[in-house]
Amino acid sequence: MSVSPPRPKMPSLNTLRAFEAVARMTSISAAADELCVTSAAVAQHVKLLEAWAGEKLLKRNPQGVELTPLGASVLTDFKIAFDQLGVAVQKLRTNAAPFEVRIAALPSIAQLWLSPRLPEIRATMPEVAISVSALEQCPNLIRDSFDLAIFYQNHEVSDNSIIVGQDAIFPVSSPAVVKTLNSPSDLASEVFLHDMTWKDDWKVWLSKVLPNKNFNKSGPEFTLYSLAVEECKNGAGILMGHQDLVRSQIENGELVAVFDEKVHLPRNLVIKTQKPLPADSILDTIVAMLLKKD
Repeated sequence: MSVSPPRPKMPSLNTLRAFEAVARMTSISAAADELCVTSAAVAQHVKLLEAWAGEKLLKRNPQGVELTPLGASVLTDFKIAFDQLGVAVQKLRTNAAPFEVRIAALPSIAQLWLSPRLPEIRATMPEVAISVSALEQCPNLIRDSFDLAIFYQNHEVSDNSIIVGQDAIFPVSSPAVVKTLNSPSDLASEVFLHDMTWKDDWKVWLSKVLPNKNFNKSGPEFTLYSLAVEECKNGAGILMGHQDLVRSQIENGELVAVFDEKVHLPRNLVIKTQKPLPADSILDTIVAMLLKKD
């Protein structure tokens, strides 16, 4: 009679995923945000893995966490394993639904840059279903279920990123408001509109264009840049326009560039892909159409 002893129990996939995220970012809260769970849940998963291993994997301190030598020794292997798992899942999704495209974008980009371009793409490629998710942080395209990500990127652009253009800012207003302005000094008496994502826009522009002027920069604040643009169009005040986001409103006359002075910022609007796109593929065609207006 054969004997089948129970197999040693492995840690759960969620437990391993939680440790990998904490180890990679050296932060329990950041790992929790990435995994869309609570920090307490992530910490508990790490404790379970440490109990299974019989050794500590993390050192906790007031500044956050750091890896023990044991934790550091396995981090690279864990990263490779979860990257490969992500690639496999993405391949399964793509092969199962080849005509479904998922795009992640910064909310302002999704509303003001991407959305106006989608009707032409749908008309040209009616067989393709395009879904858009507005996210504050760029997803990991290897692990998250997105085909394209459109965000501003401050650091060096990777091989799998297509540059749309460098971000540049300049004041914009409605046609009615601009009639009262002749030079940048006239801004002193105007209402400034502020976007909470880019709180320093006015400070940056004024420091370059009017370095010796002291303006009162208080004014209405908006958590959605698209709403700030709408209020600017309505004549509520003057907004710091981001070149790629207000281009269409300027072209159709809803907004006016108040002055010629632009300040270029050290970041680019980029379209990120998981890997280089095959020529004439669905994604390659979509990217080409997104870039066509620029």
